[in-house]
Amino acid sequence: MLRTIRAFWQDQRGIALVLVAITLPAIIGFSLLAIDMSRVNNLHNDLQKGADAFALATAAELDGRSDSITRADRALLTLVSNQYTFSTTPGPPPTLAAAGVTRRYLRSLPATDNLPIVAANVITDELNDARLARFVEVSVNPVGFAAIFPASFLQAGANNSFNVGAVAVAGFTSGVCDFTPVFICNPFESDPNGITLEQAVADTALRRRLIELRKVGNGAAAGPGNFGFLEPPAGVGNGAQALAQTIATSRPIGCYSAEGVDTKTGQNAGPVQDAFNVRFGIAANGHFNSPEYGPAANVRKGASSGNGNGNGNGNGGGGGGGQCPQYNQLTFGSPNMGLPRDASTPNMGGRMGDGNWNFSGYWSTNFSSASYPSSWNTTKPTRYEVYKYEISAGLVGTASTGGEVGTPPNSCQPPVTSVDRRLIYGAILNCNALEQTNDLSGHSTGLPVEAFGSFFLTEPVSSPSDDASVMVELVDITGRGGQGTLDNFLRDEVQLYR
Repeated sequence: MLRTIRAFWQDQRGIALVLVAITLPAIIGFSLLAIDMSRVNNLHNDLQKGADAFALATAAELDGRSDSITRADRALLTLVSNQYTFSTTPGPPPTLAAAGVTRRYLRSLPATDNLPIVAANVITDELNDARLARFVEVSVNPVGFAAIFPASFLQAGANNSFNVGAVAVAGFTSGVCDFTPVFICNPFESDPNGITLEQAVADTALRRRLIELRKVGNGAAAGPGNFGFLEPPAGVGNGAQALAQTIATSRPIGCYSAEGVDTKTGQNAGPVQDAFNVRFGIAANGHFNSPEYGPAANVRKGASSGNGNGNGNGNGGGGGGGQCPQYNQLTFGSPNMGLPRDASTPNMGGRMGDGNWNFSGYWSTNFSSASYPSSWNTTKPTRYEVYKYEISAGLVGTASTGGEVGTPPNSCQPPVTSVDRRLIYGAILNCNALEQTNDLSGHSTGLPVEAFGSFFLTEPVSSPSDDASVMVELVDITGRGGQGTLDNFLRDEVQLYR
């Protein structure tokens, strides 16, 4: 008997069944937990991916324009339709919109991601402050999830259901690359007639208004129609000559963000005058003697020099013997004629014209009976349109009544044809508003950019002094208000921040 009991006690056959029976509840429980974790993770991923997509589509419209929030809301409602599964919502997989999506537009983000978004970050007046919206926070209302694992098994009265939600924050950044380190105070910032920069770019009558720029600093305050300098790219150098080189070159390397640019303290205007005037085939006192600083393909400016036409071609002359002339060797005016200034300057304190310039006199002086687009008889062109037509119609080499041609001097560097050298580029700042808390003639950082713009140089800069005038026409701006000619400079990026 004892032997039988001992044999039974030592017999291990069937022990696996006992162990399985004992551990089966735990195995089933852990399996259910794993399935539930996978289901809730998939649900959260669906919601988060949808929130991310909503945020990115919405943020892509936050370009600093007055209608940016209107367009952003439209994108939020129409551009994304994500489905999600594993929620307690009955029926087929619902869309994210059915779950409910809310948004907040933000002017800024906290310094670090672990800090919460507070009232100071949020745009409260969406109608008037739409331009300030740079980020959007998209929240998906939490949806129900029912777990398979019986939570009441662990604790009486425990609930198997809970909610799952998602939040995403995205922002829009815009900038330009290969841009010159110049800022220009928005000439339409405080326009008495309410004209905006976007309206000016879209209207030929406004674009042909001649604008007189003056350098911020000793010559002028930081107000509409003045210009200054931005910090050049790293490695360029800090001196006046280094700054002038970045302005004079046909291959600038600077990149600047619309979120903020840094100004550079005022520099000697002498090299800067040279940096502008090399574009007209005017010698730069021994500087900029390489092809990247060559003149524009059309340098007609209404000048003569000695017995020549001011450009060293055709009749000879050009500073003597066909040489690239110095500015002080040129005589401007009759019998030659450059692009004229406006008849009157009623705008911007006498520094912006009325757009009424003597096109017929310019054309008859320089091209006599050559034809031009008939539409110009009813809608006067901008000076930039005329300049471009001279090139496209092969009129650059046509001599004026005084013998001037638009072909650059023979002894200058070869003309640059890969880019338009008569255009200057700059960040357009609302200087009136910024000057309240910044010194734009000194070193100010993080200044928001209204737009990046291009301006046509209508005539050489006449003086090396700080109060010298730079005469320009507005050509185009970046963004939705522009005409697209600056798209090759533009770098728009939308990214997730949280």
